[in-house]
Amino acid sequence: MSKRGLGRGLSALIPNTIEEGDEEVREVAVDQIAPNPKQPRTDIDDGAVAELADSVRKVGVLQAIIVRPYSDGYQIIAGERRWRAARMAGLERVPVRVLNIGETESLELALIENLQREDLNPIEEARGFRRLLSDHQMTQAELADKVSKSRSAVTNALRLLDLPEEVQGLVYQGALSAGHARTILSVPDEAMRVRLAEKVVAEGLSVRDTENMARLFAAGQAERAPRPQTPKSFKIVARKLRRILGTGVRVKQTQQKGKIEIEFHGEEELERIFRLLTEGEAPAISTEEA
Repeated sequence: MSKRGLGRGLSALIPNTIEEGDEEVREVAVDQIAPNPKQPRTDIDDGAVAELADSVRKVGVLQAIIVRPYSDGYQIIAGERRWRAARMAGLERVPVRVLNIGETESLELALIENLQREDLNPIEEARGFRRLLSDHQMTQAELADKVSKSRSAVTNALRLLDLPEEVQGLVYQGALSAGHARTILSVPDEAMRVRLAEKVVAEGLSVRDTENMARLFAAGQAERAPRPQTPKSFKIVARKLRRILGTGVRVKQTQQKGKIEIEFHGEEELERIFRLLTEGEAPAISTEEA
């Protein structure tokens, strides 16, 4: 189980400058604030923002937006939905708490804040982790400590980014859970991963069902077309030809066409079968012999 530690709140994870009553709380103009383009959360529901805007019109912004000095104004660390709602509600100024921190710390805090609210979908979370690892030379152990998760939880989250883009999109949209996605990763072939993901979504398969299907895909069995049912007349013809020719005969149906296979051993038997086929006439086929 991952050690989330989310009960501590942001105030336990970032400097004391955001404690209630701190002198850094101030009001600034809405248009002086800009969102962070590297914000981990990329999917913000416009409908939810509109609902929040209705509340803001009535009672204002009750929780200060956390920002840092940036260019000639401020950049959001946490609280982008509140800022959007305030703009939508027509507010000119909003309460903020200002932290004098750099870009790395800003991204860390934005990620932590969203994790605490459980606002990130699994792909957003994984991309946030990857950005911290790649842009800021963090190890997975350091990252796990920063976000109060186990190292294995961070590793499992990052593995989702090994999925094909199409499958990542399904996880991002909520059509696939992280459990489904990790199961799909057990299939080695990328094209099969896409096909399995589409099948899971189309048929509404559970994670357990997906695990069973993934084993079939990994073994290549799920790609095999079901064997066609042999028509009754094929069996009758094969039986009659075996009697007439005195050798093994199989009548088969493939996806494209049917075929008759006649066994023979050596040239003499081949010549005997040839004479039987060209000199004699086989009796009419009767389904009564089935």
